[in-house]
Amino acid sequence: MFIERFIRYLQFEKRFSPHTVTAYKKDLDQFSEFIVSVEPELLKITHQHIRTWIVKLMDQGIEARTINRKISALRSFYKFLQREELIENSPMIHVRAPKIPKRLPVVITEQKMDILLDAKDVFSNDFTGIRDRLVIELLYGTGMRLAELVNLSDNDINVYEQQIKVLGKRNKERIIPISNSLAKLIGDYKLQKLSRNFDNKSSTLIVTNEGKNVYPKFIYRTVNLVLSFISTHDKKSPHILRHSFATSLLNRGADLNAIKELLGHSSLAATQVYTHNSVERLKSIYKQAHPKA
Repeated sequence: MFIERFIRYLQFEKRFSPHTVTAYKKDLDQFSEFIVSVEPELLKITHQHIRTWIVKLMDQGIEARTINRKISALRSFYKFLQREELIENSPMIHVRAPKIPKRLPVVITEQKMDILLDAKDVFSNDFTGIRDRLVIELLYGTGMRLAELVNLSDNDINVYEQQIKVLGKRNKERIIPISNSLAKLIGDYKLQKLSRNFDNKSSTLIVTNEGKNVYPKFIYRTVNLVLSFISTHDKKSPHILRHSFATSLLNRGADLNAIKELLGHSSLAATQVYTHNSVERLKSIYKQAHPKA
């Protein structure tokens, strides 16, 4: 009952994205399923109970990053219970999150992306090929998130001003400039889309071959397939293109605050992870080029 109230609070008051709400609910349901055998009453849970759950997750080999996400969901949940005056103190104040080992974002180099986008045999000239190219170029050319691309509508594109309006996390809008080539590609795609005479009107810019709204798994599969031409990484996700976008900007001297705004990060700390990639690149160049390296 308390979890359902919290989820409604996230949906209608905090206006979290459906993806975030689903993740919170999944984590809290998992916690509830474990804890019911120890302490059936959620309001009587102590930090020892929560630590026991965390230890179990670690024993199962679950990554620290995933565990921290679950802990974050619990912190928000118990803060909500305090707000509702259902509990006096949160048990989370005595719970420490496990340390996350530093992991640099996986990126695809500019050279490889140029090879991919210049290749003649990757994208066909029909609706499917132009759409798949647009998916890649939108993600790589704007750094937008998967969910942002899925929800992008025709009305969000201003080809003449060469900019895109993106609705990010917490319903925050931001404007991202686009290149001449990307603006032209969007125009070509819209003409292809119009020529298909889809009966059902889609609300999204990117649609399936049947003219229906795309969904996250559709975009993920498209990106995975296209990136397999140039990348041997196990992970070939839309987020890698977002990382590549940010790293390319930083390597070319873009201001970190500007990158933060383009990515829609709420704090500079989230953007600073890309500086590590650039430092590693500089080290590599130094070792290759400097006579004393």
